[in-house]
Amino acid sequence: MSVPHQVPPPAPPSAPARGGVDAPAAGRLRPRVWVAVVLLGLVGQMAWTVENIYLNLFVYDTITDDPTVIATMVAASAATATLATLLLGAFSDRTGRRRELVAGGYLLWGVCTAAFGFLTVGAVDDVAPVAGVVLLTVLAVILLDCLMSFLGSGANDAAFQAWVTDVTRPANRGRVEAVLATMPLLAMLVIFGGFDGLARAGDWRAFFLIIGAVMAVAGVAAWFLVAESPTLVRNDAGYLRSVVHGLRPSVMRANPGLYLALAAWSVWGVSTQVFLPYLVIYLQRYLEVEGYAVVLAVVLLTASVVSVLSGRVIDRVGKVRFLLPAATVYGTGLLLMFLARGTLPVIGAGIVMMSGFMLVLAPLGALVRDHTPPRRAGHVQGLRMVFAILIPMLIGPYLGAAVISNADETYQDLGVVKQVPTPGIFLMALAVLAFIVVPVLALRRRGGRVGR
Repeated sequence: MSVPHQVPPPAPPSAPARGGVDAPAAGRLRPRVWVAVVLLGLVGQMAWTVENIYLNLFVYDTITDDPTVIATMVAASAATATLATLLLGAFSDRTGRRRELVAGGYLLWGVCTAAFGFLTVGAVDDVAPVAGVVLLTVLAVILLDCLMSFLGSGANDAAFQAWVTDVTRPANRGRVEAVLATMPLLAMLVIFGGFDGLARAGDWRAFFLIIGAVMAVAGVAAWFLVAESPTLVRNDAGYLRSVVHGLRPSVMRANPGLYLALAAWSVWGVSTQVFLPYLVIYLQRYLEVEGYAVVLAVVLLTASVVSVLSGRVIDRVGKVRFLLPAATVYGTGLLLMFLARGTLPVIGAGIVMMSGFMLVLAPLGALVRDHTPPRRAGHVQGLRMVFAILIPMLIGPYLGAAVISNADETYQDLGVVKQVPTPGIFLMALAVLAFIVVPVLALRRRGGRVGR
């Protein structure tokens, strides 16, 4: 997710895109583009749901309950994903081959996800029977997670997200981002509703195999759905220079709007990562909500509807003006989650929290696309990964782990004492969120101007 110091003038308007934008001035997208956005957005977020929530649950249930292990796995995955997006985003800008990266990446991403079904302590012990088999299994899971993150980020974050920037315009990005913003929630809904039973039964092999197969099929479909935008202009700057371009101070000074939007995204991201890796475990083990899948389904479906309906409002009111009210809704939800006990209060608090979660994400994503310079869409995805993924996942999970460890809440599972997340993770998330005021007010002072 990046920007050049001096940007060439935008390409002149062209005829309606072949599989791309239909009458850009009107802000309308062709149905084929919408199908690709929804399908690849949803399946990609299903994969991230598996990695960010269920892989943590898999490790917690079958390998170790140490929250630091989960935090380390999340951090390693984030670093790998960021590197992949920087490298492959710049590569896609130079070659213009977004379709190949999307289709091939999704296919291999699915194969890698399926491989987790065969990675257990017992399987590792059969191959390498050593005293530290649990540690060896943890390392194997982290390495496979990093490989999966590299493939997934190259396909989804570097190529697919850059392609979305290619085929959209400022006039329709609020709507597109509002739809994309629902995908994490809809993906959770699909996973919880369709596959949570496998996880609860401990049938992890079937769980990972089915999800991996869905991702691979999406990769095949992408080959036929994704068409390069005819307005795409390849970046012919040196490859290595392009990779690190947006990390230079001179580029940051030349494009303050982009980096302020990314800074706001980073604050929001840290806030979400304080509690999100531990959310399902919290519902299961602290609140003891037996029907947590139903709770999450109601919350996620309602929040998704709120997000879609907000799209036109964001475009009409203005992305920057929309941000602080949206952050207020999200912060209110975090406070309510801290207080909520019992199924119905948790549903109510969850709806407010996740609606605010999505209402913040949609304008942030649209602002970053608006400030993306020509020829740098892929590279800007690498910058987005630095601010929206790497920094949040390096900080947030460890803050959550510190809250959990200091609370020292435990329960017994078959005679084994395990740590359990506590409501304090939501207060910590709220404290972090307060810092979003600084970049948002700076964006307001700029009046929404796009940098060079």
